[in-house]
Amino acid sequence: VQLQASGGGLVQAGGSLTLSCTASGFTLSEYTIGWFRQAPGKEREGITCEGYSGLTSYYADSVKGRFTVSKDNAKNTVHLYMNSLNTEDTAIYYCAAEKTQCGPTLVKLWARSGLGQWGQGTQVTVSS
Repeated sequence: VQLQASGGGLVQAGGSLTLSCTASGFTLSEYTIGWFRQAPGKEREGITCEGYSGLTSYYADSVKGRFTVSKDNAKNTVHLYMNSLNTEDTAIYYCAAEKTQCGPTLVKLWARSGLGQWGQGTQVTVSS
């Protein structure tokens, strides 16, 4: 049972990156997916989640309108499309899966608890 995150890198401000999170050993579509990030010296932040039903989703104000989550069930993968990146988006990004609900309060609690299956994190650096 594993989540493998990929796609991080260095990008200039205003640019785009796509992160991917691939599951092995379990079916990702049966889980709520969360994306989190941790910048140096800051607490881990929950930035988005998508419920297992596909009917609920949440985006933090800091990424709303710029980031989008998309599932590829055939590949057991979820993507995080990040556009209009700025230097404040620089962080290590994590994906996680858990059989839970999706919402603003829950994603904050999830960020603190670390429950569920987590990927290893991928670095995103945005240069000015």
